[in-house]
Amino acid sequence: VLGVWPESKSFNDKGYGPIPAKWKGLCENNTKIGVSCNRKLIGSRLYNKGFIEDGSTADPADLYNPRDMDGHGSHTLSTAGGNFVPGVDILSAAGGVAKGGAPRARVAAYKVCFVVEDGTSCADSDILAGFDAAIADGVDVLSVSLGSEDFADYSYLADGLAIGSFHAVRSGVVVVASAGNSGPVQGTVANFAPWIVTVGASTTDRNIDVHVELGNGDRLKGTALFQKPLPDHKQYKLASAADVKLPNATAEDAILCLPGTLDPTKAQGKILACLRGKTARVDKSRQAKNAGAIGVILCNDEASGIELVDDIHYVPTSHVVYKDGVKVFRYINGTKNPTAYIAPPVTTYGNKPAPSLAAFSSRGPNVVTPQILKPDVAAPGVNILAAYTMAGDDESRKYPYQLESGTSMACPHVAGVAALVKAVHPDWSPSAVHSAIMTTARTRGNTGDKMNDLNEHESSSFGYGAGHIRPNRAIKPGLVYEVAAHEYLELLCSIGYNSSDMGELLEKGYKCPKKVKSVFDHNYPSFSVPNLGSGPVTFKRRVKNVGPPGVYAAEVKEPYGVAVKVVPDVLKFDKYGEEKSFKVMVAAKWKGAAKGYEFGGLTWTDGDHYVRSPIFVTDNLVIDQSNKIVGTY
Repeated sequence: VLGVWPESKSFNDKGYGPIPAKWKGLCENNTKIGVSCNRKLIGSRLYNKGFIEDGSTADPADLYNPRDMDGHGSHTLSTAGGNFVPGVDILSAAGGVAKGGAPRARVAAYKVCFVVEDGTSCADSDILAGFDAAIADGVDVLSVSLGSEDFADYSYLADGLAIGSFHAVRSGVVVVASAGNSGPVQGTVANFAPWIVTVGASTTDRNIDVHVELGNGDRLKGTALFQKPLPDHKQYKLASAADVKLPNATAEDAILCLPGTLDPTKAQGKILACLRGKTARVDKSRQAKNAGAIGVILCNDEASGIELVDDIHYVPTSHVVYKDGVKVFRYINGTKNPTAYIAPPVTTYGNKPAPSLAAFSSRGPNVVTPQILKPDVAAPGVNILAAYTMAGDDESRKYPYQLESGTSMACPHVAGVAALVKAVHPDWSPSAVHSAIMTTARTRGNTGDKMNDLNEHESSSFGYGAGHIRPNRAIKPGLVYEVAAHEYLELLCSIGYNSSDMGELLEKGYKCPKKVKSVFDHNYPSFSVPNLGSGPVTFKRRVKNVGPPGVYAAEVKEPYGVAVKVVPDVLKFDKYGEEKSFKVMVAAKWKGAAKGYEFGGLTWTDGDHYVRSPIFVTDNLVIDQSNKIVGTY
């Protein structure tokens, strides 16, 4: 959504044949430094009219150029479909072969967002123009790493991304979008339209370790990247940034290493302990360097917990978890002449537990349509190494591949998987691909235990949806929950949208049926009961066999205090494409059950396939008029 850097090796077309005849797109090369296509990168479009008409401003080099001037666009596109590139690393760390989720796919970029002073900005009309172009061009899968997290007075019919993605799905295009980066607060998940595959972010088992050796003998493990290590393996003077503050600065600001707070006469030649928060993590090492410090121990605050990020810093730095940060400050405050050493980065693999859910990944429940559980799945989104822009002159632009974190990074992993599934099953609908990815996901990590999150609590379907993606399993899911385009419209009818508005924005001439189905009967691959206190709930579902003939039995893990009955609990399929219907009845086992959030699951299995759907139940989810969670009662 922010363009592409075409010179990246990830978009090299060596070994590619002619561009498919169905492709109708083009590359806009309307500036001296525009984008030239090849047989790998087959499209690059720019949509900025809405942004300009809204009165927004951006650097003209970005605003009038389909190129990626930020890095986000190239990073996400190469993660989804970047070619094989051997020998990629970042400052000699995290080395290996770079490749996208679907490395032999053809790729195209639709630039609809632009860098502004406080981040990025996108106009709905430009987003819609991008969707329309992608549909007309012949795209099969859209990876959409953008979204609003302001849900006050939300309407699907006033959300350009929801409208555009509906038209794409109706045209046979799979749409994958990021869940947002407002976690771990509940009720923050974005892009919750039921026709979108919504993706949360998780970790991998790769770490870049930077050890800190304190003068008292403690050895702490953190992470970071930097160009030059400390000159000698010895102890250096260590100070809290609060203790090297300028006379006019407060200790509260100085400990955060904020600009204009550090005294060079006190910081010179020392390692500083800085607290995470308020400003960018990398800016803290920049301020330390400007003050003459030779290193930084970046200490998480309590809210950040154990979430670490492999940023490229200006001086040798180790980013440590909250409990280790407490040890650092306790050592400094209790020692007359504290010292420390920061070791060079070392890449390690097979770390446990992994995957874990990122603390920043936005959480459910879905505050607009709580009967649809969101996000749908989780995928790698922490410290992802992928292609980057070379525009600009700051420190990060020296490296053609960068580590980035966010649900923006998780989204293209799933888009790549969707492309692989479509390549094997070109006749599958977007909802079939959506279902296959969800029902084959896994909720356990490499320790065999349930996935946790990065504040060391067990995670739930509010964070990872159906679970962490398993690409190979998604190719052969066994059964799929399929949804026709008109059923999405019927769902909107069931939650109060009127025919005239839907007909104008989603499907011309559409009329809601006289008898509207229950919202619980939408054929989604999960089950969500936000108000069990109002009485038992019955879901109607159907599944299509996309494997060999077989007999599937239902296995239920009941949420605590909740009875779940499946009727029938055995489904026999005689041929490929056959559909069978069933009901799931959910009721409280005792009065007042499910006062909090309770989770379970339904799995259909024939012994070879495991088609799992999450179940969420609560007694009474209360959401205010601004679409914020008030509580459960």
